[in-house]
Amino acid sequence: MMGRLLIVESGCDNNPIQSNRLPLASFLYIATKFIDLVVFLWLSNTILSFNTIFFVKVLIIYQAMALPRSIVFQVNRTQPQLITPARPTPHETKMLSDIDDQQGLRFQIPVIIAYKNNPSMSNQKCPVQVIREAISRALVYYYPLAGRLREGPNRKLMVDCNGEGVLFVGANADVTLEEIGDAILPPCPVLEDFLCNVRGSDGILGCPLLLVQVTILRCGGFILALRVNHTMCDAPGLVLFLNTVGEMVQGESAPSIPPVWEREILNARDPPRITCTHHEYKEIIDDYSDEGSDAAVMVQKSVYFGPNEIRAMKKHLPPHLSNCSTFDLITSCLWKCRTVALELNPEQVVRVSCIVNARGKLNSLRLPLGYYGNAFAYPAAVSGVKQLCESSLGYALELVMKAKSEMNEEYMRSVADLMVIRGRPSFTLTGNFIVSDNRRTGVGDVNLGWGKPAFCGPAKALNLISFYVQQKKEKEDGILVPVCLPSLSMVRFQQELEKMTSSEIVENINNTKSANINVVRIIPRL
Repeated sequence: MMGRLLIVESGCDNNPIQSNRLPLASFLYIATKFIDLVVFLWLSNTILSFNTIFFVKVLIIYQAMALPRSIVFQVNRTQPQLITPARPTPHETKMLSDIDDQQGLRFQIPVIIAYKNNPSMSNQKCPVQVIREAISRALVYYYPLAGRLREGPNRKLMVDCNGEGVLFVGANADVTLEEIGDAILPPCPVLEDFLCNVRGSDGILGCPLLLVQVTILRCGGFILALRVNHTMCDAPGLVLFLNTVGEMVQGESAPSIPPVWEREILNARDPPRITCTHHEYKEIIDDYSDEGSDAAVMVQKSVYFGPNEIRAMKKHLPPHLSNCSTFDLITSCLWKCRTVALELNPEQVVRVSCIVNARGKLNSLRLPLGYYGNAFAYPAAVSGVKQLCESSLGYALELVMKAKSEMNEEYMRSVADLMVIRGRPSFTLTGNFIVSDNRRTGVGDVNLGWGKPAFCGPAKALNLISFYVQQKKEKEDGILVPVCLPSLSMVRFQQELEKMTSSEIVENINNTKSANINVVRIIPRL
């Protein structure tokens, strides 16, 4: 039997929501194109006469007329409900690990997963009801997720396992997955339609640890969007929970991989001792800014890396680095292009922090298979701005490879000790760029009874953090990376990236016009 459902006060109406933002999105797209071209001309020292600006406006409007047909759709939501465990669970307090409760993880991250219609499920109950019941049954095993966070001495976080429940919203939308198209990709412009931000739910302490919205589409498919408190689990940990939900949907009575709490495995030693160098947590006292004068206008765009872009980037490398991993290559390229685009003080120090998973045999932590807490670190590569911008791509790549190689059990122990000694600091904010590869987390294999997802991954970049997600484009497998930058920096970033990824420019360095532009503009098609 499913757990009791409690009606909560909501910031979401029970009335139909008319998602007619596409006309607005088209307007914003036109405005963005205009600003980008004007900025480009300005950066190129082009005189912007009235006639020039008029011509640019006409050109952009003409482009906008070629956009896909505007689609207006409605989303009808139920009132948000609290889903509690289907059976009584222990009422206790569980401590988070010293990796979990660092300041840099005290945020909620949105994830979006899209499923196509599966005719074999046509005789089953609707996805909203089936998944809601499955979550309730899964919470019997993952009952800490139904609790609330509290903070103790030395900012230590703990879970009050009180069984209050997770937030759930059911919905239907008068639109098909095909009509949504690329708008499902990060940075997802339709996220707020498919993930209701319930009033008062987005805090860290005393708030639901998980928010889920299941939206049935007109085509019979559905979108599962969720927001999870990152202190509770990382991506592989979230996948363990979602797989359990999927098993419950398909009639299992218990998870095939029992969840394991045991957060004490990643607690600080006694006495704590910092034994490694942690550039990612370095305290920086200076007046440098990553964002420059246009910091108030932050924009997000996604970059696509396919086989052609990878081949072009490798041509910038010396032979001994040509067998590097795709992640290391893309990370090095983004770090270098981003640093150039931000036009930072040449004397400033910048870093790129690579999220490295501590699970598996390589790091000898011997974490239990069902461990769903955070189990990663951010080893950082460090360079002066001038040297990074003026050196070859190989210089950045070697720094990234060296930083990642430092990750091992001792490094993780040292991070946990640092958290206790220094009061659980955040990662370095000034001059930092954080990248997370989400391609192998397992979320692409989460089967809720409707087969594998058509798309899955984080819904957007988060300020300094970019996520790598798998994308199939024109029958080729590629990687999509949402990037967040100030608007003027974004224009420069695209120009720098084009130099790195255009085959034509690599072949002829004097040719400044690229045959391939790999930056994907996400055009909302609602």
